[in-house]
Amino acid sequence: MDPWGGGGSLGDRVTVARDRAFVGRTVEQALFRSALAGEPGAPPVLYLHGPGGIGKSTLLRRFALEARRTGRLVVTVDGRGGPTPEDFVQAAGKAAGEPGSVLLIDTFERCHDLNGWLWEEFLPRLPMDSIAVVAGRVPPDPRWVADPGWADLLRVVTLRNLAPDEAAAFLRARGVPAAAHRALLSFTGGHPLALALAAAVAVRQEGRRTPRTPDRSPAEDVMATLLPQLVSDLPSPAHRTALEVCAHAHVTSEALLRAMLGEHAAELFAWLRTQPFVESGPSGLFPHDVVREVLAADLRWRDPDGFAALHRRMHEYLLDRVRAAPAARMVQAVGALLYLYRNNGLMAHAHAWLPEARVRDLPYHPTDRERVLELVHEAEGAESAAIAAFWLDRQPEAFRVYRGARNDDIVAASAWLRLEGPEGEDVDPVVAAAWAHARSTEPPRAGEHLGVSRFHVHPPAYHRPSPVMDLIRWRSTGEIIRSDRLAHSFVVMRDDGFWDTHLTRIDMPPVAGGPVVGGHSYRLFTHDWRTNPVTSWLADKSDALVAGDTGAAARSSRQQEELVVLSRPEFDTAVGDALRALRWPEELAASPLLRSRAVANSGGSLRDVLVRAVDALLEERGGAKRHRALMATYVEATPTQEAAARQLGLPLSTYRRHLTAAVQRVADILWRHELSGTPMEPPVAAARPAVTAQPAAAAPPTAAAPPTAAAPPTAAAAVAGTREHTSDRRRERHARSAHAKSWGTGTR
Repeated sequence: MDPWGGGGSLGDRVTVARDRAFVGRTVEQALFRSALAGEPGAPPVLYLHGPGGIGKSTLLRRFALEARRTGRLVVTVDGRGGPTPEDFVQAAGKAAGEPGSVLLIDTFERCHDLNGWLWEEFLPRLPMDSIAVVAGRVPPDPRWVADPGWADLLRVVTLRNLAPDEAAAFLRARGVPAAAHRALLSFTGGHPLALALAAAVAVRQEGRRTPRTPDRSPAEDVMATLLPQLVSDLPSPAHRTALEVCAHAHVTSEALLRAMLGEHAAELFAWLRTQPFVESGPSGLFPHDVVREVLAADLRWRDPDGFAALHRRMHEYLLDRVRAAPAARMVQAVGALLYLYRNNGLMAHAHAWLPEARVRDLPYHPTDRERVLELVHEAEGAESAAIAAFWLDRQPEAFRVYRGARNDDIVAASAWLRLEGPEGEDVDPVVAAAWAHARSTEPPRAGEHLGVSRFHVHPPAYHRPSPVMDLIRWRSTGEIIRSDRLAHSFVVMRDDGFWDTHLTRIDMPPVAGGPVVGGHSYRLFTHDWRTNPVTSWLADKSDALVAGDTGAAARSSRQQEELVVLSRPEFDTAVGDALRALRWPEELAASPLLRSRAVANSGGSLRDVLVRAVDALLEERGGAKRHRALMATYVEATPTQEAAARQLGLPLSTYRRHLTAAVQRVADILWRHELSGTPMEPPVAAARPAVTAQPAAAAPPTAAAPPTAAAPPTAAAAVAGTREHTSDRRRERHARSAHAKSWGTGTR
């Protein structure tokens, strides 16, 4: 019978067309047909999983068609709306009441909160000869795969791209000319949705007889033809940039567009919402996976510099958001920042990257104690639970709980321990290992602390990528970025090798050895944030992404050396030595302060930073006299302490007291910036009128009144004046020698 005859409906025609166009998936179809036939050993429950656009929904429609041909009742449930158990029963209840029914559940990743209920309550109620197929983007909960009750009933199938011969058959079925196959297969890699979109473009091109550009590669040619069909004719360059922002960001809000594009953000956001390939979520807009990657690939190929500029602007904006976000929004801000690096190294395998969180990250409350300890006990054992109780008593604010988005049950917990002293070393082997490593390398200095990401307990996916693990790791990253005076951070994972490569590639190598708790070995991954601060660490990752470097070699591109960690006595000594060498560039070049955070983060030379610190004394109460002592001693050309005291009109003992106090205050100022990592900004005093210093070799004055408070000379101006008078290298060497003999080792 002709399917396009007068009988039937449009739906029948759609079904027949889909049936004719379907190719591949022979293994999956064979499994389903064996279940339909009731063959011995055939699994009554199939779980299909794979990324968006891989063909899950298409395969379910195929299963439905085959099941109906055998006369079975077919019930389909779409989890896109995140149904409650009541919603699910209403949609799927018929399947539980009729023998031989076929239940098809699509988009199950949106039904995360139904996991336990589905396997424990609903599926067991299906008749013996029923079949259930569950499809989603993420693998099934490990509990059910490992459950002996389901072992003989459940078969998990990972859907992958079509094989080359299947993909070619796919294109033939859609009428794509053979001459275009190679380019389309090369570009799409057999991804079904990408194939479908590209096939539609190629057929349309052939109908219009659009010529192919001969000097482009196949992938470039496909992108050039596919993109216009996906996005039509864009109204303006701003609309194209808005699309590119949407493709690069995790989700795009109007605020993000405003930061990237300015005043037309509202108009562009509204336009994005109307595009058929853009979806909406609680936090903003995001394109379909295939469209996202096509847009991103096109920008990187078409305008590498434009891609780099866009990435860096978004990086800075999102990093600022992490630093400024309220505590309740910090995790979401970190997720948005890290998503920029989703294709860098192993990031794609280490994150779930679901558009909408299935759980909520919330502060710990004392009423949560029993459930938190229960989770730790389930995941790690009784000894670990006792250690968790110890930390709950001492740092309850360090703990977070993760509640299901719909049922509000606590499903996971974690902690970020802040350790300022050795408390807990005798109780927690993990903390003892962290302190042992810190002491054996560069121990925390006064005012610094350790951070330990501890107790990542989510029993269904313990220490494995999942929406919960995303939130736990994002919180740790946020704590690192926002932390004040963090020395070392430690991430604690079960020592099974799963995280070794990923964490090492992001500059968190494992500590030698590992503690044992409750019979389980753990591994600590660490980073010293004083030697490679957050800003440069993220800049390394940003540069690697822009350069297309996804491996461990990315770190070799770093433009500056790792910083040094000086103790306070070492730091004070280095400051005193650097002040004495302020006018001698060769000696300053050897100072360890050059690799200190106080200098590296200030965006200037060591000389500039010292000058800023000296001039900062003018802003302090009573700082003018200390400033004058430093000026006379280290900036101006006074050859001896006695001459400096005469120039300032002070008794020698008073002058020396002022100088000692001044050097200590400069060290204090710089030490504060060393610990905090904040830049040393030029003080307001640096803009005051300057008094030009005397030449380096000039004779000392016999008597000089102290500079008046109305217009004190600044170190910045005096150093500039000194530079103008010391171009003669012989005179400079002579003055330097005389100065060293007169001043000895200094006055500290």
